[in-house]
Amino acid sequence: MPYNKIEELPQDIQDKLPQHAQQIFFAAFNASQRDGLSEEGATNVAWNSVRNEYEQSQNGEWHRKAEDTAVHNKAVTSGGN
Repeated sequence: MPYNKIEELPQDIQDKLPQHAQQIFFAAFNASQRDGLSEEGATNVAWNSVRNEYEQSQNGEWHRKAEDTAVHNKAVTSGGN
């Protein structure tokens, strides 16, 4: 069942993840549920979405990944195939 607010996320997720990562989890989980995924499937999608921007350190704390400037600063060109 989709969550109505971030405060409804399981306590262990609230305890582990920073606020922004909780927002990512919340949005990805709810979108997956609306698309018809099971709770387990939506949870997997939500965790994968968090892992796209965050990583867990050796001490278990989650922190945002450093930006990959090669990916974020790609030039966009138009025309031709």
